[in-house]
Amino acid sequence: MLHHLLQWGPVLEACARKETVVPATDADLVAGDWRGALDAQLARLVTAWSEPAAWAGATSMGGPDEIPAALVGGMVVGELVVHGWDLGRALGTVPSWHEEVVGFLHGDVAATAAMGREAGVYGPEVPVTASAPDLHRLLGLTGRDPAWTARAVPLPG
Repeated sequence: MLHHLLQWGPVLEACARKETVVPATDADLVAGDWRGALDAQLARLVTAWSEPAAWAGATSMGGPDEIPAALVGGMVVGELVVHGWDLGRALGTVPSWHEEVVGFLHGDVAATAAMGREAGVYGPEVPVTASAPDLHRLLGLTGRDPAWTARAVPLPG
C-alpha cells in the first residue's frame, strides 16, 4: 500500500498541474524514511488538488488520451480516503473524515463503481444497508467490508 501511494502520488500530483510524470519504479521509492516520504508526498498532492484550476479541463495520467480533470480529482480523493481507511484499519484504528468529503466521494464512486470493477480497481461489491453511513456504503462499493478489522502489524522502519 505504501509503495502504491508513493508510486502514484507524483503522477496524480502532476495531473493537477496538467503535466505528465512517469510512475516511479520500486528502485525510486524510499526504503528508509517512508513516513517522511509519505507525509511529504501527501502534502504535495493535497496542495496541488486544492487549486480550483486542477479540477478544470482535461489532464493525462501519462497515456495518450486526456481524461476529465474532475474525474482524476475524484480518484485522488478516493485514493486518500479509501487507502487511508485501508491503512488505518490494518493498524487497528478507525479513521474518519468530514461528512462533506465522504458524501462527495460516495457520489463519485457510486457513479463509477461498475467501471472500476470492470477495470479491476474495485473488488466485488460488499452489500451494505441503505441506512448505513456514507463511509460504509462507499467502502462496500469499492469491495471493502466496513466491519473488517486486522490485528496491528509492525511497520518497517
